[in-house]
Amino acid sequence: MENTLNKPQKEIKMALDLVEPGDYADDSVDWHGKVTKYLDPAVTSGMLYKDIVRIAWPSFMELILTQLTSMADMMMVGQLGAWAITSVGLTTQPKFLMMTMFMAMNVGATALVARHKGEGDQDKANLVLRQALLLTLIFSALASVIGYIFADKLVLFMGAADEQTLVGGTVYLRIQMLGFVVLAITSTITATLRGVGDSRTAMIYNMIANVVNIIFNYLLIYGHFGFPRLEVAGASLATVIGQCAAFVLALFAIMRKNQFLHLSFRDGFKPHMQTLKNIFRIGIPAMMEQLVMRAGMILYARTVASLGTNPFAIHQICMNIQAMSFMNGQAFGVSATSLVGQSLGRKRPDMAQAYSSRTRRVGMAVAVILGLTFFFFGKPIVALYNDDPQIIVQGAEILRLVALVQPFQSSQFILAGALRGAGDTRSIAIISFITVLIVRPGLAALCIYVFGWGLKGAWYALVADQLLRSTLVLMRFNSGKWKKIKI
Repeated sequence: MENTLNKPQKEIKMALDLVEPGDYADDSVDWHGKVTKYLDPAVTSGMLYKDIVRIAWPSFMELILTQLTSMADMMMVGQLGAWAITSVGLTTQPKFLMMTMFMAMNVGATALVARHKGEGDQDKANLVLRQALLLTLIFSALASVIGYIFADKLVLFMGAADEQTLVGGTVYLRIQMLGFVVLAITSTITATLRGVGDSRTAMIYNMIANVVNIIFNYLLIYGHFGFPRLEVAGASLATVIGQCAAFVLALFAIMRKNQFLHLSFRDGFKPHMQTLKNIFRIGIPAMMEQLVMRAGMILYARTVASLGTNPFAIHQICMNIQAMSFMNGQAFGVSATSLVGQSLGRKRPDMAQAYSSRTRRVGMAVAVILGLTFFFFGKPIVALYNDDPQIIVQGAEILRLVALVQPFQSSQFILAGALRGAGDTRSIAIISFITVLIVRPGLAALCIYVFGWGLKGAWYALVADQLLRSTLVLMRFNSGKWKKIKI
């Protein structure tokens, strides 16, 4: 390809814009990773890294701020008493389970939109957007009705131990169900925007939603400035108000006409069977993966809970800290999904390989820094949650295990994101079934009940799960089979 761009022009374009689609032969792949010699001379590593960071940093900021908002939410509710924390906490898993269906379809929408973006087919990308929104509307409306009707039974099933907790959890969950459709549609818009590489827009409207949430928490939980004191119900209502703010802003963003992805109501939402079939083909394995992960985590948590209140408290603190470390892998995973999908859409598996390897490299470098932080500063980090010396010491010991697994955890998130971008969700579902549903809870039970290793034994099981999952995902990625998936 003739290179006619000067340096300033190159710096404002994606590296993919400088290569020609369809001029790459699969049989020239060097499976040892030496793929840069097949790239166009106009494409440099610096340009690839710019593309990766351009998509990853808004996702990283969005995820971090959302997690911080969730923590602030819980702290404000916590001032009402332990019953309030428990009431809200018991609604988490039922809500996640009801989100599984449309969130899985969002994986399919992201992969398809990215592929069509790479092909330069705007009409097909926008068709996927409309069909994904149609599916989301149907699934979320059904889930919200079920969740509202059976809210009390769901909270009771999750372990509400007294009437106050049951009532608080039921009220909280029912209000969440009233705003469920709005949350779902916003998540689908976010997923499709990420498919075209626009993670910045989602960051902006979700940041605004988080601020709105916190403000209304203050007003409605405690009844400040003339607002009613609604306590737990106020916390749930504040969350829904924040979600509505995000929905309005997301809708405005996606309806702008001067962009690749554009929602036009004139084009209608009539079902398009081939597009729906494509979304389901990618989304159903993703749904199975999420269901398997939920089931495995519930089994694992129940096993750890059998150790008693104090060990489980330490476990929860360390899981919360580890959840913050997920943001690195998830953010770069979003970047990998978008760039791999777009590369394959242009029939450039060499670019997909190049983006994936570099994304993994950057993510693992950040993970090493996080690991060193957890290893050397475990005690002060745990002390932020509790001042009990026993909890601090044991928690710091667990964080050393968390530290050791950081690079592998990051690699797993990023390469799994790359595989999803290629539409290879089936392999991820199989790997999750083996590791999360079988290996983690099985080893945890063995270490706790047979070897008597207590809480450390449970975390040995988690580390084994992460190492095995990282290895299996890497093996699947290195096989190169994902490059030939047709979607």
